[in-house]
Amino acid sequence: MRRCTSSWAGRLERVVNHPASEPRLASDDPLALSGVHGLADLDPRTFRAAAHRVADLMADYLESVEDYPVFPAIEPGSIRPLFPATPPEGPTAIAEILADYEALIPPNATHWQHPGFLAYFGTTASGPGILGEMLTAALGQNPMLWRTSPIGTELEGVVVDWLRQGLGLPSAFDGLLTDSASTSTMIALAAAREAAGLDAAAEGLAGRPDLAGGVRVYASAEAHSSIEKACMTLGLGRASLGKIPVNSRFELEPTALAAAISADRSAGRVPLAIVATIGTTSSTSIDPVAEIAEIAGREGLWLHVDAAYAGAVALLPARRAPFSGWELADSIVVNPHKWLFTPLDASLLLTRRMELLRAAFSLQPEYLRTLDRQAPVRDYSEYQPQLGRRFRALKLWILLRTFGLEGLRARIDHHLALAAGFAEWVDADPDWERLAPVPFSTVCFRFRPAARARRPADPAVDSSLDQLNAAIMAGVNRSGEVFLSHTRLAGRFTIRLAVGNLRTEERHVARAWALLRSEAARLGAA
Repeated sequence: MRRCTSSWAGRLERVVNHPASEPRLASDDPLALSGVHGLADLDPRTFRAAAHRVADLMADYLESVEDYPVFPAIEPGSIRPLFPATPPEGPTAIAEILADYEALIPPNATHWQHPGFLAYFGTTASGPGILGEMLTAALGQNPMLWRTSPIGTELEGVVVDWLRQGLGLPSAFDGLLTDSASTSTMIALAAAREAAGLDAAAEGLAGRPDLAGGVRVYASAEAHSSIEKACMTLGLGRASLGKIPVNSRFELEPTALAAAISADRSAGRVPLAIVATIGTTSSTSIDPVAEIAEIAGREGLWLHVDAAYAGAVALLPARRAPFSGWELADSIVVNPHKWLFTPLDASLLLTRRMELLRAAFSLQPEYLRTLDRQAPVRDYSEYQPQLGRRFRALKLWILLRTFGLEGLRARIDHHLALAAGFAEWVDADPDWERLAPVPFSTVCFRFRPAARARRPADPAVDSSLDQLNAAIMAGVNRSGEVFLSHTRLAGRFTIRLAVGNLRTEERHVARAWALLRSEAARLGAA
């Protein structure tokens, strides 16, 4: 296994201080020289050779990623000293840069591509998606306007509709691609402000006497923090978020939601929107969307469904029961960069009310007006806060064609089966307990020796169990073979195993279970 050493820092310093006019490497290889001359870009011959070399590096990495520890054995602050403190004055040969890349970058990375990456929600950059990213970078498109990228604009419409059809949603839904669920949710809530008639895009919210009682957005106590951050960003304030209690399955309680809305109206507050989640971040619980939709309709509130992680499962018609009612939502977010094997970043925002997204963000200064187009077209920058946009549709177009819906369904179904198998192992062992249902591919559990389970409830015992489980997870992660993350459910330290990596096989999940049991036995006996 390659490791970073301080000698590389000295080598990089020599590179920085090397006279720019001298070749770095004595070779006929075009990569031995900088390939940058005068005011030009990298010359085509050097670029071609470098691109081939980079392709080899990428293929080698994907082939051997399992040889790396998922998380490197390093400490914070140990990487920066390996790089020069000052920028290079002269050009450096590509060969030397790529050699330094091999020595410094992969050995110090958290390997999300590793099949033992079972933490958070997996983000796998698949081969087709990587190829799409390469071509995207080469084209250098900015689909902010139709005119600035006709193909970027119109292909985005195609890909959005393909995904909409694959998810089984009605044709009333349209949408766009953003960078993340955080941005998608913020855009949706900005549209909800307009739907409520606040005219926030033009008038703002500050100093409004009609809003003296405040506004309200509702979500479960288990909802993602991006909802609270969206409230902060949109000027609604963190205090505007009403966190609704959940049941023992960590699902939003509709009766508590209805009561909160009624109480807020009586107090002079203005309810704006409800956010329901299908697949919460901690436990992947499922809010009762159909019941919530009925409340939203009755109260005239915008309903946004956060299915950033679990939405991919809707590609499987037989597994759509948890999504009942989401077709009634005003907006939905699903992240292809989570469980559809798309390289970061790619978030799908679908809505039945595109005109309100545009009302929230539309602004056309003269220098962005297109005066010579004959037919009406969509300028996606009118539907989001950013002007510049990435050509995200290209990698999704390539990925969807390479795998097809059938291929994606098969891979997602495999992950669901792996998680179900792991849950069975936990349930069958008297010294371990599952702390939440497993509707998708994430298992929440902890070590709780049977002897302790028989004792009366004791806060001190619970605290020691938290410490023990944290130590077990840390020990497993130090092995480098797998990587797990945690949360807290009902106040208890909870280990999470999330299957979503394209390369994960049953042997990796089995190895995680073996490491957990071994570490628990070692620490439990200490």
